[in-house]
Amino acid sequence: MRIQKRKIILPVMVLLLGMTALGAVLYGVGNIQQNNSRKMANLNAMVYSERVKSDIMQEVGVTKALKQLLVSENGRINKFSEVAEDMMMDSIQSIQLAPDGVVTEVYPEEGNEAGKIDLFNDADRGEISRYARDNHIEIMQGPFQLEQGGYGMAVRNPIYLKNENGEEEFWGFTIVIIRVPDVFFDSLKALSDFDYDYTLSKTVSPWDTTYEEVCSSGAILTDPVAYEFEAVGSRWKLEIMPKAGWSNYEHFYGLLAGGLLIVLLLTGLVSMILALDEHKNRFKKLAVTDVLTRINNRHGFEEQVRQYLKKYPEASCVAAQFDIDDFKFINDIYGHESGDRALQILAESMRKSFPEHAVLGRKGGDEFCIFLDNCTGEEVGEKLEQFTKKKCSFWYEGEKVTYTISLGYAEYPLQGQNYSRLMRCADAALYEVKLDGKNGCLQYREGIGLEIRKQLGFALKDVSENLPGAFIIYKADKENDEILFANREMIRLTGCRNMTELQEYTKGSFRNLIEEGEREQVEESIWKQIGGGHSNDYVHFHLRKADGTSLRVLDHGRIVENGRYGRVFYVLMVDWNSTKRHYRDVF
Repeated sequence: MRIQKRKIILPVMVLLLGMTALGAVLYGVGNIQQNNSRKMANLNAMVYSERVKSDIMQEVGVTKALKQLLVSENGRINKFSEVAEDMMMDSIQSIQLAPDGVVTEVYPEEGNEAGKIDLFNDADRGEISRYARDNHIEIMQGPFQLEQGGYGMAVRNPIYLKNENGEEEFWGFTIVIIRVPDVFFDSLKALSDFDYDYTLSKTVSPWDTTYEEVCSSGAILTDPVAYEFEAVGSRWKLEIMPKAGWSNYEHFYGLLAGGLLIVLLLTGLVSMILALDEHKNRFKKLAVTDVLTRINNRHGFEEQVRQYLKKYPEASCVAAQFDIDDFKFINDIYGHESGDRALQILAESMRKSFPEHAVLGRKGGDEFCIFLDNCTGEEVGEKLEQFTKKKCSFWYEGEKVTYTISLGYAEYPLQGQNYSRLMRCADAALYEVKLDGKNGCLQYREGIGLEIRKQLGFALKDVSENLPGAFIIYKADKENDEILFANREMIRLTGCRNMTELQEYTKGSFRNLIEEGEREQVEESIWKQIGGGHSNDYVHFHLRKADGTSLRVLDHGRIVENGRYGRVFYVLMVDWNSTKRHYRDVF
């Protein structure tokens, strides 16, 4: 009888203990999984809220650009349709002007005629429009149904101009009607691709705390995580949760059905490993993606190309490298924010210009790279040429700023038998384009030196910029004395801020640096010394500065034979009067 009881009791005890242990393990694993899921969801809510805010502010930037034009032109915009056409984006329904609160200009006009209304006297728009006017703030209203179908939101930016007494007076509004959810498409699609459901909401008005839904994935969210932010006079909230829910009980049913404690424990461990592996893959994707442009970073690009070459060692393919011409000047003149925008626009142009299977990457700074598989340089040369000729642009304070690129490419295995050699050949071709005047496209060929970038970079950066004086290089040609290079000290001596100003001021000609009354005499003296067989010459003259003044300088030049430009002058200049004061005992 005792033995029979033990046969019953012990299995029951083991079962109870096993189920208790299993329950404890499953409870702990479930909590960890849920906590990890919520932490990851909180991080993604914050990241994608900032991306949504960036999407909103990009459209708001159109109203600000129009505002700058109105302020600079005292309330007028000539050829409004042409200006608005240049500012249109895929997610914009229309761009409008509303002087005194009455919409009079709409682009495009076709299909948007209903938008010409008196905002202040409109039942739906009056209160919030008056609030924006009286409080000097941008406001966003909506979403509302568009006449053309779908939903939209209105961004209204109040404009104030100074009257003849210097007092600010309300002029009206610059308005952009944006389509939702189109404006957030990329950001919310990425969130959905990471297996999240979402709801994006905003407050009804600046003075109201009630939230209204802007767009959502369509699912009912249970205990979601939320991130709030402010944009365009409203408070926004992004709520998200995993599509599969906070806890996944499927593996728990498998553990219970198996009936064995070991199997259940192993299943729990496997579930934990899979969860960790999923997070690892997500972070790996982030690790190989450039945050600014959303294409591969240097590591991600190299990893994909090396894998392809290893898998298809005999296949022909092409690698290209390119960068933005004079990108440093974009940062210096328009600021790093405009520089970042230029990089983002260029990356978007890459995505539109090349097939989906092309590997796109940003090496760093303004340097980009492209890998095209299963092709030759001859087959893709025209496509790369067309891409190089595209004019990219961005808006800065109401002004459209364009920029160009230079590109070099090489073919595998014809010109580079491995990844490193292939990229070096493409880089050498790129730098050959730079030396030849920029904004060009060139395939690597035998004879282009692979070390030219390193050598030239050392000579210009480390030597010329640190010479104890002003240094300039220009062509030794009586008909074309084009300025090729000037170091920082030379630019400072002329009163310019950068090389671009120097080129504009002199129209690219060295003779325009010489006082007009001395120009003919100085040039005659230089060529007389050269005609006499002298490779070095000394001459002093009055240097014309950008501010209209002049400076007496001593010019010490040497004529040099250059393989690319022919005969050129290397010239050092010093302030004549400063030199005389310093060496007054000698003079």
